Amino acid sequence: MARRDPPAKVKLPTRAEAHMLRIGLLLGALMVIVLGIGWLFFPELTLVFIAMTGLNWLIGRAAGMSFGYASNLSHAAVIPANMVIETIQVLLVYPLFVLSVENLLDLPRLKPIFSKLRTAAQARSGAVSNFGIAGLFIFVFMPFWMTGPAVGSIIGFLLGIRPWVNMVVVLSSTYVAICLWGLLLNELNVWASTFGHLAPFALVVAIILLVLGGRVHQRVRARAKGLSQ
Repeated sequence: MARRDPPAKVKLPTRAEAHMLRIGLLLGALMVIVLGIGWLFFPELTLVFIAMTGLNWLIGRAAGMSFGYASNLSHAAVIPANMVIETIQVLLVYPLFVLSVENLLDLPRLKPIFSKLRTAAQARSGAVSNFGIAGLFIFVFMPFWMTGPAVGSIIGFLLGIRPWVNMVVVLSSTYVAICLWGLLLNELNVWASTFGHLAPFALVVAIILLVLGGRVHQRVRARAKGLSQ
């Protein structure tokens, strides 16, 4: 029998984005391990953190944090947890996007997502470019649709901001925004609770519907714009 050579190992290039990806994967793995251990000893509490994580990633920061407060978590739990959640998100999305765009990684299943992120980033990069790093900080901080840290980090890439500077600006703005969101959403949760113990969860549902409605509106506008051209 002919001897087969062992398959060549694919190595990521030694560059900033590759290091960020490794850190993101490590943090993601640690989070899964912590949630797994928590599930063994505190299943109900761990389920709240899992739901908060899923809502943050799928719907957005407001939905995830609101759910945490509605579940009677304190600032000390909600704010650090969401900082970790969004840090992992950026440390995975940003390097994967850059490495894919520069053809250093082939990720066909993620290309549609990256294409939407790039379109959103390009549509908003003009206003940010006028103010440089300060503009990027404000963009990530502002609580509007498609102004989150993932899109902000891609705008930083498109503007040519150095990777680690980009990451520091995006994450620092994200942390400040999370703290202020925490103060606001906690007050809304306290206000909603005066109407009944289920009212805070009704607020979460309202936020989810508002975000989903915004996404549908964006898609309709995009399609209408494409048909008019």
